[in-house]
Amino acid sequence: MPHVSSISTGPAVPAAWAGRLKRTAIDKRPAAGPVTVRRLGLDGDEQADRANHGGADKAVYAYAREDLDLWQERLGRPLADGVFGENLTTRGIDLTAVLIGERWRVGPVRLEAALPRTPCGVFRSWMEETGWVKRFTQEGRTGVYLRVLAEGSISAGDEIAVEHRPDHGIAVTDAFRARYERDGALLRRVLDLPGRSAVWEEAAADAGVHVGGD
Repeated sequence: MPHVSSISTGPAVPAAWAGRLKRTAIDKRPAAGPVTVRRLGLDGDEQADRANHGGADKAVYAYAREDLDLWQERLGRPLADGVFGENLTTRGIDLTAVLIGERWRVGPVRLEAALPRTPCGVFRSWMEETGWVKRFTQEGRTGVYLRVLAEGSISAGDEIAVEHRPDHGIAVTDAFRARYERDGALLRRVLDLPGRSAVWEEAAADAGVHVGGD
């Protein structure tokens, strides 16, 4: 049964290695009890770089325990829940197949898949792995940023019920790869999706795709 393995939060703290801000909240730790999920994030959680993290389209970050296990084997070291800065560590659901606009129910909380995680310099420094940004990008196991459609409290072990899968067939991770492979045709399809995040316009522009067509 797809479920939440753990729920992780963390405050922003000073860190000399954390880019120009010298602050980061990437160090998330599993919560001991229920956590309230609100429209802009989880109680007890924080984002240091609000220009690039947080907001309605990046309110909750989910990463699969199965994908952490894969990286654990490849890196040859243990990776605890929350180590990628994720709020929800999931089990039993393939996050690489989650569609843009897919909707989940977790207890009273309703979530909608919006964006992939784009690896940054802070993530690279945190992981202390050579070529980490490139490796993470090429693997394409990005996890999923989720919007909060209905607020409420959730706990580790809560079931993830997929309530809606759009018929467009575009997975969050496929669109992520399209950006770096400069797949203009797929990115134009993403831009045509109703309710998609405005961040996709930036992704398309980075790939040389003009909003509205050629």
